[in-house]
Amino acid sequence: MRYHRETKMPLLRNDIRGLFPILTQTIDGNALVYLDTASTSQKPDIVLKKMDDFYHNDNANVKRGMHTLAERSTELYEAARTKVQKFLNARKPHEIIFTKNCTEAINLVARSWGEKNLRKGDVVLVSLLEHHSNIVPWLQLKEKIGIEVEWIGIEKDGTLAMEDAKRILEQGKVELLAITAVSNVLGTVTPYKELVGLAHEHGALTLLDAAQLAPHAGIDVQNIDCDFLAFSGHKVYGPTGIGVLYGKEELLDAMQPFLGGGTMIQEVFTDRFSPSHLPEKFEAGTPPIAEAVGLHAALDFIQEIGWEKIQAHEKELITHALSSLEQLKSVTVLGPKDPQKIAGCIAFVSEGIHPHDLTEYCGRKGVCMRAGHHCAQPLHKSLGHPATTRMSFGIYNTREDIDRACAVIRECCSFFRDTTDRGGD
Repeated sequence: MRYHRETKMPLLRNDIRGLFPILTQTIDGNALVYLDTASTSQKPDIVLKKMDDFYHNDNANVKRGMHTLAERSTELYEAARTKVQKFLNARKPHEIIFTKNCTEAINLVARSWGEKNLRKGDVVLVSLLEHHSNIVPWLQLKEKIGIEVEWIGIEKDGTLAMEDAKRILEQGKVELLAITAVSNVLGTVTPYKELVGLAHEHGALTLLDAAQLAPHAGIDVQNIDCDFLAFSGHKVYGPTGIGVLYGKEELLDAMQPFLGGGTMIQEVFTDRFSPSHLPEKFEAGTPPIAEAVGLHAALDFIQEIGWEKIQAHEKELITHALSSLEQLKSVTVLGPKDPQKIAGCIAFVSEGIHPHDLTEYCGRKGVCMRAGHHCAQPLHKSLGHPATTRMSFGIYNTREDIDRACAVIRECCSFFRDTTDRGGD
């Protein structure tokens, strides 16, 4: 980490970009402006070096080996688990299960907890803000065992309709509230702690999709009191291929293994088997060892900067982006307009230009954004738009990135308007 010589505090403007090697490149002669962090974050040099060092010096499979490399590898893997435990303030390391991403973590709960505990007619409550990862697994259980999936709507400003949540929970049929903490489209921050409390009051368990929360705010699972929580490593400046499921010990203990194979067993016979204890019970096969090492480094990186600085920087970016986008006559920003109600991303549409065309044009100018339904089709249908463009932010972004993006968006709108006026010639 680079520090200012006088204050000894990490810098969060142009200086931090140098810690991310990929951001130094140009695209067709244009400086790279990466505004797609909600999809995947870029990786600081320390994460890349830690993973490279692991493969050069410590690579071996974990758990069962008795030789030096296996012992070192296991120590590094379990140190990563302890790091995640502290990052989330979980009570015990074995409440942390490594998966390959947030999607797998949610599916694990649906299969290992849901199939055993849910019955026909039971309700899983989700919201219109959900990513498909927190929709499809419950719809699969609807097809398989006949559960009901009910929906919390959104207000006109893109915030969660709390009256819907209260009304449905009061009916007493909800067994699980599965809710996102932050929308991956609108950036809406939900009142997730309040929702967890309401769900518990009405006898429901809770699962928090923290994929978009984890890069932008500290998480204390004991304070939130959620029963399950999931996030992905690649969105917190770590590598792809590793995710995290947190679960309360008593719930994980009672659940059946999700996958069968090596490591997750205690004993196997020709006609039966007994599963291992936590956390091995849910980590069948060779786990993402180098990825765990990288995730450890990424969480160290975040905490070294500090949430106060990260959040202040990102609120400044969001405030500037909202103001800049709203000055573009052909652009309509969707969702909350209050920066205090948003984390990580902003979605918008441009009159007369499909989001795919807009982002393709911008991409050729070095400005990387995302277009489409962002794996949130129910939300887009409720908004009345099949697709949007999403501008999303990380700690390496600057006001200048936003200015450059808005300049290219304006240029794109002018290009398509001129093309239309010429009849497509």
